[in-house]
Amino acid sequence: KVRDILKAAQQANTAVIAFDALDCNTISACIRGAERARRPVIVMLYPNMRSMMPFAAFAQAVKSMARSASVPVGLHLDHCSDSTVILEAMRDGFTSVMADGSAMPMEENIAFTKSVVDMARVFDVDVEGEIGHVGQVAAGFDYQNKETFTVPEEAAEFAERTGVTSMAVAFGSCHGLYKAAPHLDLERLAEIRRCTSIPLVLHGASGLSEEAVVESIKRGICKVNFATELR
Repeated sequence: KVRDILKAAQQANTAVIAFDALDCNTISACIRGAERARRPVIVMLYPNMRSMMPFAAFAQAVKSMARSASVPVGLHLDHCSDSTVILEAMRDGFTSVMADGSAMPMEENIAFTKSVVDMARVFDVDVEGEIGHVGQVAAGFDYQNKETFTVPEEAAEFAERTGVTSMAVAFGSCHGLYKAAPHLDLERLAEIRRCTSIPLVLHGASGLSEEAVVESIKRGICKVNFATELR
C-alpha cells in the first residue's frame, strides 16, 4: 500500500520517489533501480498514457513485477480530475489514485476530492489530493506566482475535511522543463508541515537541484514525483 510506504518514509524523515512509467520497460527499470538503491519505489501512470497501456495491463504488470521485487513497490494513478476515470482505474486494480481538483475553487476541490475518497474506501484505495496548484511550464504557468501557492491553514482544513492519504502542495515547483530556476518557498513548506501531519508530496521535481529536493524532504516532503526527467 502506498499509505504504508509513505508512513515508513515519514517515520524515517525521508521520502520515496514516484516515477511516471510508460510501459513494461520503464516499469521494470523503476523497480530494478529501486532494488539497486535498496529503497521502496512508487510506480505511477498518467491517465492519458492508458492509450499506450490500458489501466488493467499496467496494474497487472506492476503487481506481477512487485511480487518478485526485493523492495516495496507502490502502484499509483497520477493526476486525474475525472471521477469516472478514477473509478475505472480502481476497478482495474490501482491501489492508489490522485484526485486532482487543484484548478477548482477550494470548496469545489474539497467536495470533489472527498467524493473520490468516499468512493475509494469501497476498494480500500489510497487517495492523494492537491491544495494550491502546481501547473505546467508548457502551458505558460507562472510558477513564481505566490497566489497559486498552498496556504498552510487551508492545507490543514483540506486534509481534515477530505480524509486524503497524502497531499500535494505548491510552493514554487512546476511540471515540465523549467525555463528559469525556480525559487522554492521552503518556509511556507515548513509551515504547512507544522499545520498538518499528513504526508506531503512534491510535484515537478524534474530539473530541481539535488539541494532543493533534499531541503524539501527535510521540511516534510514524503513523496517526490518524477516524470519529465525520466521520459
